[in-house]
Amino acid sequence: MKNRDTFSSCHPVVCFLYFGLVLAFSMCFTHPLCLGVSLCGALAYCGYLKGRRGLGKTLAWLLPMLLLAAIVNPAFSHEGATILTYLPSGNPLTLESVCYGLAASIIIAVVILWFSCYNEVMTSDKFVYLFGRIIPALSLVLSMTLRFVPKFTAQARAVGEAQRCIGRDTHTGTLLQRIKNGVTIISILVTWALENAVETADSMRGRGYGLPGRTAYSIYRFDERDRLALLWLGFCAVYIISGWIAGGLYFRWYPTMKGVGSTPFTLSFPAAYLALTLTPVFLNVRADRRWQKLQRMESYHA
Repeated sequence: MKNRDTFSSCHPVVCFLYFGLVLAFSMCFTHPLCLGVSLCGALAYCGYLKGRRGLGKTLAWLLPMLLLAAIVNPAFSHEGATILTYLPSGNPLTLESVCYGLAASIIIAVVILWFSCYNEVMTSDKFVYLFGRIIPALSLVLSMTLRFVPKFTAQARAVGEAQRCIGRDTHTGTLLQRIKNGVTIISILVTWALENAVETADSMRGRGYGLPGRTAYSIYRFDERDRLALLWLGFCAVYIISGWIAGGLYFRWYPTMKGVGSTPFTLSFPAAYLALTLTPVFLNVRADRRWQKLQRMESYHA
């Protein structure tokens, strides 16, 4: 069951800055603690947005892909000083290549999970609100691209159900018939995608989108809560980047795995990173507790 997301009600600038920071840090920081922090934050927020069932469906196809990515690296990369064994081809299997393959698979998983959360929070109207006046054409294209996958998936499910009702799905008939039915479904989806893109472009052109001097109504207001959230995100970003520049998040994988020593100072940077990634969860938990408190007070007075 999905939960009501309080963070998505923040100003689009706050939401976009948050996802920009967590995505950039997830792709740049390869320290094991940072990888673990980013993975925990992404799983927690994705689970809150989609519920346990939605998170389970995401992990069902994500885990096999990650396992494949973790196996591919040691099979083709033989760097590292710690040799575990030798492959049938004669190449060494090193501990460093195995660990780096796991780290690379975690980075892929984290980025996918964060983009999944991004699609739930940053709707197309928020993206167009942020960049519609600066880059109107590009913002419209990016907005359509980012929401294409979930819309395409939903349409594919609807077309598949319709074809199943008339006995032309990919699970009935001979192999040749199933292939033919699959090609038909793909053809329907491609035609739908092209028509949808043309209709969207015509609709936005008819509304005068991108014309100079065009005004637009906005439902977003930058209030005190958004200012505090923006200051918090800025503080976390500056502190984490400062720690990265100072070498507090340094870690190397080849030829041997080595990082900075664990001190209260160096551990403070992953802690700040954890606080940054869990910011939406903290806001949601606080709002849920406040709502439950109000409900108890209302039932008590009733």
